[in-house]
Amino acid sequence: MLTAEAILEKKGHDIVSVSPDTTIRDALKFMLSKNIGSILVKEGDKFVGIWTERDLMRNTLDENFDPNTAKIKDYMVTGLKSAPHTDSIYQLMDRFLGMRLRHLLIEKKGKYIGLLSIGDVSKANLIKKTEEIEKLNQMVSWRYYEDWKWKKKKY
Repeated sequence: MLTAEAILEKKGHDIVSVSPDTTIRDALKFMLSKNIGSILVKEGDKFVGIWTERDLMRNTLDENFDPNTAKIKDYMVTGLKSAPHTDSIYQLMDRFLGMRLRHLLIEKKGKYIGLLSIGDVSKANLIKKTEEIEKLNQMVSWRYYEDWKWKKKKY
């Protein structure tokens, strides 16, 4: 069974973060340079929030929002959720759907070892299913049926 840790092995364990006093503009520049859609906010050694491109969409409707001066700490989402590194793809999908989340920190031995998005887990699930289908196709190939012949019974 594919676990959260195994998905992170393929994706990478890098946890990208900024400080709470980072401006939204600087956070966006950093996110674009890394080609990511979310960024964690870290104060000292503790993750205190997350800010995503979806938050940007919501924030732009605020009349007082100015990305050049707005601090990420004032707009981040707090109350981060996590999952153990041993969770299977199905357990992760259940968490994402059940809690209506898009990102989960992955925890191992009391430390966060990475961040997974619903997209990461969906991609891993599709790859796994494709591999399973290919194995099944190899097991039951047309060659089996082409070589099989009716044998006439002798009475």
